[in-house]
Amino acid sequence: MNRRAFITLLGGAAATAWVAAARAQQGVLPVVAYIDIAEPSRRLALTRGLAEAGYVDGQNVAIEFPESGARYDRFPELVSALVRRNVAVIATSVTPAALAAKAATSTIPIVFSTAADPVGLGLVASLSHPGGNATGISFFAAELAAKRLGFLRDLLPKAARVAVLVNPADAVRAKSTVRDVEAAARRVGLQISVLDASTSGEIDAAFASLANERCDALFVAPDVFFNSRRMQLAIMAARHAIPATFGAREYVEAGGLMSYGTSITESVRQVGIYAGRILKGAKPADLPVLQPTKFELVINLQTAKALGLPVPDALLVAADEVIE
Repeated sequence: MNRRAFITLLGGAAATAWVAAARAQQGVLPVVAYIDIAEPSRRLALTRGLAEAGYVDGQNVAIEFPESGARYDRFPELVSALVRRNVAVIATSVTPAALAAKAATSTIPIVFSTAADPVGLGLVASLSHPGGNATGISFFAAELAAKRLGFLRDLLPKAARVAVLVNPADAVRAKSTVRDVEAAARRVGLQISVLDASTSGEIDAAFASLANERCDALFVAPDVFFNSRRMQLAIMAARHAIPATFGAREYVEAGGLMSYGTSITESVRQVGIYAGRILKGAKPADLPVLQPTKFELVINLQTAKALGLPVPDALLVAADEVIE
């Protein structure tokens, strides 16, 4: 064997040994499992948050994304598998998944992002002192419902009835959304009709019933399944010529009319940061539940024009972004 061949062989053996060592090392890395829909932007946000806390996937942490297919009935199964493996942190921005995790373990840290009341749900003892093994980020759900209806009223001053689309598969979120919207609607003189949908076919059926309900607009509840079907919701709203308001900008980017809420990707980044702090030794019981302070109003002007809706100047000025 000549010298060059020997060096090449030696180099290849060293590379093989390095890869094997790296794989062996990765096997003992702490695992952060994030349960959500398969959204690249959210996965990137979680990874970025962990990196800000000093954890890089494949180096000193292993990040996993168990796929639920937006099926809520799969969350207990996914969580149970993670608990059996004793992962380091269970992270999620889906309320039913957080509840499933809380029911499955009292020891593995849980970091959640939710638009529901985490105290009322039993996820934490209080916002400032969570106690137990869970903490995270909580939105102002009731205030958000009132603001969204207020912006809808500004756009449609003659509206009398608004349909509220909820997912009965997430009974807790559906109930709280209806309660919050009903209270806000009374204050601005609107009536509401509640529509249920937990499958694509039921979304189509809900839109078909809008005419019978004589609704002037649609309020879509925050929901991970609805988010995964945002293109369908935008198309159906355009097809039925119904102005719709959503809780996240992703819907408006897909062609929806208007959204008001906090940034989902920003909240997931904060989940990643909290997960990193826990990996460093912080206890969920000592990490207060964060509440976002920035909310954004996004309007799709093209959609408004297609619906024949003039957008008041005051609403345009209030918007954080106008998509033209």
